[in-house]
Amino acid sequence: MNTRLGVANTDTGPRPQFWYGLPRGYLELDLNPTEEGVAELARQISALPEEARDRADETFRLYAMTVLLLQKQPVAVCALGMHPDGNGKASLSVLTISAFPSGGVNPKRVLAGMVGGHAGGNASNGMQPIELPVGIGFLTEQVRRTVAPGVPPEGQEGPLEGSVWQGTVAVPEPRTSSIITVQLVTSSVELADDYRSVLLGTARTLTFTDPTAEADQGTGPVTPGSAAEAMQSDFG
Repeated sequence: MNTRLGVANTDTGPRPQFWYGLPRGYLELDLNPTEEGVAELARQISALPEEARDRADETFRLYAMTVLLLQKQPVAVCALGMHPDGNGKASLSVLTISAFPSGGVNPKRVLAGMVGGHAGGNASNGMQPIELPVGIGFLTEQVRRTVAPGVPPEGQEGPLEGSVWQGTVAVPEPRTSSIITVQLVTSSVELADDYRSVLLGTARTLTFTDPTAEADQGTGPVTPGSAAEAMQSDFG
């Protein structure tokens, strides 16, 4: 687990404030870059050697498109992950944390009702309750088809498609009647078990209380099972 702690504020009101930890191998994107920052990044790319410039320019364009899409959603945190897949290649994933208002309704009751709507609900066909340091959470996951990057084979109509594994942990935040979601998506479907562990590990770092406050007060060792302990966990 990265040692840096993140604090997120959302644009929905009232605004839930939460802290989180990012797994190793994830780089957080700036979802609100300044014009000066974007211009400086473009300048740096134009100054790269020709052999590296095209690849960097593609990455820059992808980043710009991703930011534009996420700015239209209640996404507070987005991080890109790159890890070895065991076959000498890189496995890519996207981790997001979002906050959704529940319209003044008790968010825990909303999520519990969704679980009840799936007889024998479990993570693959419904929502499964899980215990987290902040209280009860709800896990769901699915494998779905989506548009994939790349050029479709000759003769194929429509965009190229591929399968992705998507896991989501929803956590009620009663103080603001919001639902915080931690979501992880990857095209490495065969590594779903590993990414599920990363997802759950990230969800366990979620806290609505500043975890640095206790450390600043020098209250001693970290309490087992607390959010602060989860922040220190190394789950890959």
